[in-house]
Amino acid sequence: MSAIALTRILVPTDFSDTSDTALTYAAALATAFGASVHLLHVLDASIEWHVAAHRALVSETAMAAAARARADDAMAEMLTRPDRERLRVTCETVTGAPPVAIVAYARRERIDLIVMGTHGRGAMAHLLIGSVAENVVRTAPCPVLTVPLRGHDFVKP
Repeated sequence: MSAIALTRILVPTDFSDTSDTALTYAAALATAFGASVHLLHVLDASIEWHVAAHRALVSETAMAAAARARADDAMAEMLTRPDRERLRVTCETVTGAPPVAIVAYARRERIDLIVMGTHGRGAMAHLLIGSVAENVVRTAPCPVLTVPLRGHDFVKP
């Protein structure tokens, strides 16, 4: 039987409670395997973004820069400084369609495991567009561990 070797774990975050739970799992796995943690936030480049910028009477560039700065600040606060150093955390904010950007990042950074939260959606929305987690699971170049907000927790504080 072969051993599992994890060196790079990706945690996509939308700053929700389920993303926080996924980070807890990723931190425990990173500690156990000596892996680094990559935090990734995707600024969704959907049509709503363009409409919001137009309504706010600001340029899309200025709006994107402000959103990127808020995301970078929020990621920096997700873990304590000692935990960020111990887990060798890197943070990145990108713009794009979340599932596509997550998979592209995983390929580019040669990620070994993606740990991400699941999100419930209404039945109609799920039928029309699916979930980010589902799309990542289908297209990722590596295994994906999806973590629900509530359920069986094998990570103990």
